Amino acid sequence: MDSPHDPYLRVRGAREHNLQGVDVDIPRDVLVVFTGVSGSGKSSLAFGTVYAEAQRRYFESVAPYARRLIHQVGAPNVGDITGLPPAVSLEQRRSTPTSRSSVGTVTTLSNSLRMLFSRTGDYPPGAERLDSDSFSPNTAAGACPQCHGLGLVHRTTEQLLVPDPELSIRQGAIAAWPGAWQGKNLRDVLDALGYDVDRPWRELEPADREWILFTDEQPVVTVHPVRDAGRIHRPYQGTYMSARRHVMKTFADSRSQTLRARAERFLQSAPCPGCAGRRLRPEALAVTVAGRTIAELAALPLAELAGVLTTAAGDATARVLTDDLVARIAVVGELGLGYLSLDRTTPTLSAGELQRLRLATQLRSGLFGVVYVLDEPSAGLHPADTEALLTVLGRLRAAGNSVFVVEHHLDVMRQADWIVDVGPGAGEHGGRVLHSGPVAELAEVPESATRRFLFDRGAAPARTVRKPAGQLKIGPVTRHNLRDVSVDLPLGVLTAVTGVSGSGKSTLTGAISEELPGVGRLVTVDQRPIGRTPRSNLATYTGLFDVVRKVYASTDEARARGYGVGRFSFNVTGGRCETCQGEGAVTVELLFLPSTYAPCPDCGGARYNPQTLEVRHRGHTIADVLALTVEGAADFFADTPPVLRSLRTLLDVGLGYLRLGQPATELSGGEAQRIKLAGELQRVRRGHTLYVLDEPTAGLHPADVEVLMRQLNGLVDAGHSVVVVEHDMDVVAAADWVVDLGPGGGDRGGRIVATGTPAEVARAPGSRTAPYLAARLPG
Repeated sequence: MDSPHDPYLRVRGAREHNLQGVDVDIPRDVLVVFTGVSGSGKSSLAFGTVYAEAQRRYFESVAPYARRLIHQVGAPNVGDITGLPPAVSLEQRRSTPTSRSSVGTVTTLSNSLRMLFSRTGDYPPGAERLDSDSFSPNTAAGACPQCHGLGLVHRTTEQLLVPDPELSIRQGAIAAWPGAWQGKNLRDVLDALGYDVDRPWRELEPADREWILFTDEQPVVTVHPVRDAGRIHRPYQGTYMSARRHVMKTFADSRSQTLRARAERFLQSAPCPGCAGRRLRPEALAVTVAGRTIAELAALPLAELAGVLTTAAGDATARVLTDDLVARIAVVGELGLGYLSLDRTTPTLSAGELQRLRLATQLRSGLFGVVYVLDEPSAGLHPADTEALLTVLGRLRAAGNSVFVVEHHLDVMRQADWIVDVGPGAGEHGGRVLHSGPVAELAEVPESATRRFLFDRGAAPARTVRKPAGQLKIGPVTRHNLRDVSVDLPLGVLTAVTGVSGSGKSTLTGAISEELPGVGRLVTVDQRPIGRTPRSNLATYTGLFDVVRKVYASTDEARARGYGVGRFSFNVTGGRCETCQGEGAVTVELLFLPSTYAPCPDCGGARYNPQTLEVRHRGHTIADVLALTVEGAADFFADTPPVLRSLRTLLDVGLGYLRLGQPATELSGGEAQRIKLAGELQRVRRGHTLYVLDEPTAGLHPADVEVLMRQLNGLVDAGHSVVVVEHDMDVVAAADWVVDLGPGGGDRGGRIVATGTPAEVARAPGSRTAPYLAARLPG
């Protein structure tokens, strides 16, 4: 039984994921950093064990009928945990947020602002007060009826649908139609309707072009038998669907992400003509506070919004609501996010920005005596912003809480009261607690990969920067907070684009395109997931599983049974287990409890049926191969060059600990980005390629950053160009050229503060990056 007087949280026998029976004691009411190389097991200890057990205990106190309404993780594989207070988790969300989610909804500030308008707003004469379910674009009562609260409408044009008017319909002029539709049936339908499918598109009558592309009619046309090249084609009835109707229907109704993405290529977004992009009904937009509508206030940077609310007149009710709003906005500003606006949609935010918004909400909750478990809160932060983060974490601790942080940032480690270092390596080479104690004592642990970076590292070694092989002119760019910004990027070198959070770095690099002179081929590597379902995994994404399936199809046993390559896919019928349809798990419906997943009772999680699993290669079934780590698979396929080439690139970017069959949904953003980079590295490319990477060191331990930098420098040495958006000053110091944006975020940023070599930018006046960069340079 837990002792209320024991100041320690005590974990015994933790075996979650790769943890090797970990026993560890961690003090409460202090700032604790969990660190270690990527894949070492630190998240398995902090989140998979400590937080998961706290959540499990909470659910035991909840009524059974209510448990099914709350998402819950499985019970951790641990012997015992004592001294565990209630826990709150702030993880890096890996799911894709919707365009209806915004800064206002994440922080709940929008709720308070709507209440302010509902209770104290200035209404037009004779207008009835709506409730606060009426100032929301996400409800039927408040949403603009024309765009349904999105603020945008999707349209298409002839130029988008027919990019090359010199082609005829027979030659595929209408690019929006799928390739199969470009065949004989479509041509015959149009021909039967009286249109010339062999004339260049531009020569057709405007009225004909309009009908073919935009009509809402769907005529059913009978095509009579015709003789073509000696063959008689049978009669059939064809239903005509215009190009616009096809694109809009696919975009709205298709469940296939690939088909939706293809349809989106032929659409352009425009502000809704009904609400001018403001998302609300006219009745809601007629109400004002401080002379402004709710849409106008929601579009202001939070720092400016606080100023408007502070000076707003009103009665006692208005003052209570505005004081609360201003106080909550101040917390967001403390975390360096004052440049955001309430209507900024969450898909446009970084994972670090999202987590800091949720952290701001917790700061106002007034909780004490709980454990806050945070997942790399410094991710995406400039060193200047990290100082503000540390101040906020200190406030949580001072309020009587325990703050457990999974982190790689050295400055956060140095400020911790206690450090838990997990390792020494990744996967099966990790899973042990190397040190749990004061930070200074980690200096005495020689096998720790963290020790060297905390205590033994000085400034970056002196080196000669590379000379550019050319210039790439970007801009002028006017988007988000960039206003007519232009910059020359050198080619043939490693360029770092840096600046405080929200300064415009990603917006600037997003303007790089293959159409620019000097770009032979453009490769953009970001942190978006490599797949949205568990069916997508490391092996399928990299393409190495295609080769693996060929290896199994070529075995003597497979040939004797007549098994082809498709037999060894878990995504199609034939070789997969039909009970779970290749998922490896089944959903279990529980009475009065939420649905849960359990290993498939027929295949035991193997994904395949027994007949397929009877085929072995060197003693392993194909399910065994999916369970191998990249490192283990490299040994297993040492004599299979096509597979080994893919595995070696994954090893080169530090992902040897991942399992081949690890679902995409379990991968971090940093892991997803390195998988994409490995996919590029395994391809043999000729000519010049420009690689653009968005914060490639996010989620990486300094030891992993060294591995990544060897790969990036190898690309440059091979004659390519690399541009990285980065906050890690070690990476910036190792670059050949630096572009610093700022000086602040949002409206206070969006300008080029300095460009030049790292040494030149380190001396730039007015640069918030300069002092941090100077500290990492020789001298």
